Amino acid sequence: MKIAKKDWFFIGLIVVVVGVFYAISGEVRTKKVPYDDKHMKFYEAFQKGQGKIELDAQCPVCHNENGGVPFPKDHPVKPADGPMRCLFCHKFKQK
Repeated sequence: MKIAKKDWFFIGLIVVVVGVFYAISGEVRTKKVPYDDKHMKFYEAFQKGQGKIELDAQCPVCHNENGGVPFPKDHPVKPADGPMRCLFCHKFKQK
């Protein structure tokens, strides 16, 4: 059985797609939510079932540009840009 040119193209395309998915997979590079006294109330609230969206709404109280903990310059979203979804990227540490 001979493999046609279009079959080789399809096989190559599948190898490229799998390769791209493999290349972009890996360890999460965003920082985890610190497991310290300042953030302990968020860990406890999350364990009790409070949703991430409600917890996200409390982040700008401390994390802001007006005298709080500043965001890095390359941080994609800041409070003025739109709704905060901190826990979409920043995960809780596993104990």
